[in-house]
Amino acid sequence: MGSSFILSGRSRALEAFNRAVPWYRLPKWLALANLSQIRKTLREENLHDTNRLDTDDNYEPEWDTASAVDQSVLQARTADGTYNDLEGPRMGAKGMRFGRNIPLAQVKAANPSELLTPNPRTISETLLARREFVPATSLNVLACAWIQFMTRDWFSHGQNDPEAPYEIGLREGDSWPTKPMRVQRTRKDVSRCPMSNGPPTFTNDVTHWWDASQVYGSDAATQAKLRTYQGGKLKLSLDQRLLTDDESGAELTGFITDTNWAPLTLLHTIFAREHNSICDALSLAYPTWKDEELFARARLVNAALLAKIHTVEWTPALLSNPTTTTAMYANWWGVLGKEARDGLGRVIDDEVFSGIPGGSKNHFGVPYAITEEFVAVYRLHSLVPDSYKFWNLQDHEVITSVELPALLGLTGTKLLDEVGVENALYSFGISNPGALRLHNYPNHLRKLERHDNELVDLATIDLLRDRERGVPRYNDFRELLHLPRAKSFAALTDNPQWAKELQSVYKDVDQVDLLTGTLVEPLPPGMAFGDTQFRIFVLMASRRLNSDRFFTSDFNDEVYSKVGMSWVRDNTMTSVILRHYPALSAALNHVSNPFAPWNSVNL
Repeated sequence: MGSSFILSGRSRALEAFNRAVPWYRLPKWLALANLSQIRKTLREENLHDTNRLDTDDNYEPEWDTASAVDQSVLQARTADGTYNDLEGPRMGAKGMRFGRNIPLAQVKAANPSELLTPNPRTISETLLARREFVPATSLNVLACAWIQFMTRDWFSHGQNDPEAPYEIGLREGDSWPTKPMRVQRTRKDVSRCPMSNGPPTFTNDVTHWWDASQVYGSDAATQAKLRTYQGGKLKLSLDQRLLTDDESGAELTGFITDTNWAPLTLLHTIFAREHNSICDALSLAYPTWKDEELFARARLVNAALLAKIHTVEWTPALLSNPTTTTAMYANWWGVLGKEARDGLGRVIDDEVFSGIPGGSKNHFGVPYAITEEFVAVYRLHSLVPDSYKFWNLQDHEVITSVELPALLGLTGTKLLDEVGVENALYSFGISNPGALRLHNYPNHLRKLERHDNELVDLATIDLLRDRERGVPRYNDFRELLHLPRAKSFAALTDNPQWAKELQSVYKDVDQVDLLTGTLVEPLPPGMAFGDTQFRIFVLMASRRLNSDRFFTSDFNDEVYSKVGMSWVRDNTMTSVILRHYPALSAALNHVSNPFAPWNSVNL
């Protein structure tokens, strides 16, 4: 969200007003002032550190940077995310715990009965399952793939624990092939004392920072596999595609997995190519720079460009409300606007007027970490369509029609070979994702065969994971984020039929899961999801910038170089796509946001 608009102090009166009148029903500038107050409250009451809970020395104390810091980390992101914060070198690093947006006393591990009540498979079958595809007509499929591309940068709970899986009973007539359904547990936090009775904690398998780790990896070994060690560049095939692992056949990216799907593969490819283009520009401008310096600077630039695209292009596409759009632009450029920031720089050293990038670093009193609640609100699987058409870019003739499994893994890679990358990008650009609403969860993801032949229902798993990790149910979640509780099923949604269906499954409105509640609550104008999820975005979207020295105190010509800063300033998602795939220019001509539907070439 945007900066501390208009009001500099916390106002209890305005907080009370916010509870009674939603911000989105107010005129824009008053709404922005209200969002400012909401965020101040959230910063004071909804940032909680889990790394100080009982550990085996899992967190290092502050230390003297002058004598301890290796000079090589001052102008380069490390592979594992260490030394972003020079006073707390392991803050935000791979292996550090997820934080919380709710008080730790309110984080409770569900007992076995609570964990399976109501039965998550029943909810998947009766409430979440897609009955008929409901499109999000203001977006394209690349917007759907983009958020998965981003979440790979931000969080992963790692490989699940195969020991003692959860067993979920199935209703009579359920078509699931194995009874009971078994779901592996989230990997344990091994740093916790076995006798600890505190809230459950889990660790992040990737860096917490917004550092493009999905492109570069979260450890030195992965990063080494991706680099050419010539000119700072990443490895690509002769036709500028991702390479594959000799043993598994999986595509080589910074996020180690063999469960890619075609739109995600394309984004990984585009930004690996973008890295190499940045290297070319830096090498031309600074011919004395060697491989390591070119790589490090290009990574800084690429990561900042990704953050900018997400902030001022993807998020306004998803939340196309005048207030949120203004706020996101101000997050990056300040309320004075892009032209003032580009032309004059930070004329006032304040994030309100000049944006967050280039300002002062601020953790708001709590060490930075991605939070479990942030992970929970990014459960956006309903965006994924079940069926896809591929068109020829030249004549808009249909090449083929497929179901989602044809886009997964190596099958999806082969499909891209057959269809052609530019035709695939064009097809995803003109197609809509699903709406984030009840009865619109993709059925192919509710019966998904993974690479190890394990069959999973992701809708069931989504519900179970929130319960397992101590994420509160919908009403408790709202109350802890300073929103009013829904006192009845009728108050939960503006769809009377949905209210009846929810009551038949949940019985008690306080038992409604966070995911289910967010899929039924009324939506603010222009927004793809409601105010409950939005509260976490209000808090955490800017925190990822505020806490990162490479977006704040070290976002400058000295660290990025003048060419690098210009690259971040002057490029957009559209310019990136067209740099690598210029044949798409007609499809993107006059398209104001590349995550909105593109032009159809037959029009």
